[in-house]
Amino acid sequence: MRPALTRLLAAVLLAAASSASASEAGLRLEPALVNRLDVESLQRGARNFVNYCLGCHGAQYMRYNRLTDLGLTDSQIKDNLMFATDKIGSTMTAPISRGDGTAWFGAPPPDLSVESRIRGADWLFSYLLAFYRDDQSTTGWNNLVFPRVAMPHVLWNLSGTQKLVETEYDDQEKAEAAAIAVKGLALVEPAKGGKWVVKMVAPGTPGTLSAVEYKTFVADLVNYLDYMAEPVRNERINIGIVVLIYLGVLFAFAYALKRNYWKDVH
Repeated sequence: MRPALTRLLAAVLLAAASSASASEAGLRLEPALVNRLDVESLQRGARNFVNYCLGCHGAQYMRYNRLTDLGLTDSQIKDNLMFATDKIGSTMTAPISRGDGTAWFGAPPPDLSVESRIRGADWLFSYLLAFYRDDQSTTGWNNLVFPRVAMPHVLWNLSGTQKLVETEYDDQEKAEAAAIAVKGLALVEPAKGGKWVVKMVAPGTPGTLSAVEYKTFVADLVNYLDYMAEPVRNERINIGIVVLIYLGVLFAFAYALKRNYWKDVH
């Protein structure tokens, strides 16, 4: 049994190492500029989500009245964020059906309630920064993080357009070093002839927002998506801290009691 268990453990470790190596040699995400304690950012993110995402993407596990946790009143929510329903307790469902979504995009737009927990904030942040023009695609857009994505770039008027830039290197180490030097979004892939290519996006035509302003816009949106995936996370963390402090005090009393019981023995 022991040799078999050892071989199994070695195989698992080898697979994990191979996965880590592939990840390092592949996509380098840009860290998300999110802060779940920034209530103003979360409010702006809720506005961005309703105005630019909710037309196609629903959030079936999020109710409008939950936004009161972000400091919004019922009247503010009804007047500024509710366009598909008049009930404050309704969930944030998209107006289009799955059939229409499939007909228009080739697949129904996914529900975004817990997308942040599935993908991660860094992935979502990088994804919204990675669209570039591609005349070969059906929508005219492609994405460095999600190649051949069916979703068009609905924020292009804010961000402007981008173009794909590819640079070839003789070996993998040089390509990875170049990707690291970018300090941002980059994709390292093998190319023909044993070479490696680094793919990045570069600015094309400008949008209504500057690059910094657009990153702030996306950060607010991703911040809200991260909050929406687990609205009680901050409360859960606070309760956990209080419980740990309580257990620490209880341990101190228990240890003092133990020393008092055993002082005659020792």
